[in-house]
Amino acid sequence: QVQLVESGGGLVQRGGSLRLSCAGFGLTFAAYKMYWVRQAPGKGLECVSVINDGSGSTWYTDSVKGRFTISRDNTKNTMYLQMNNLKPEDTAEYYCYCVRDEGVIYWSYWGQGTQVTVYS
Repeated sequence: QVQLVESGGGLVQRGGSLRLSCAGFGLTFAAYKMYWVRQAPGKGLECVSVINDGSGSTWYTDSVKGRFTISRDNTKNTMYLQMNNLKPEDTAEYYCYCVRDEGVIYWSYWGQGTQVTVYS
């Protein structure tokens, strides 16, 4: 059974830092493109950052550039999101999501989420 398990969320003051982790179980982790997606209260899903499977290239939404860093350790089947200089507008439930697209076959999975709350 495939599982993505997030951890590392919490309550932090403006300007503080958190490190989120997403551990994958039951899947060939290195073959998946990995995403961090968040949902703020009363809002829709927002893709925060992406890290590719092969090249390890990354992408960030503009609002987190220079503050967040995505990384992965395929030997540990784990992805990370280092979040620095947090702002109240970063408050959201953070989910990891993964995709493996082999053309005729497509897999995708979601984690259960971890809450990040930033107070002023």
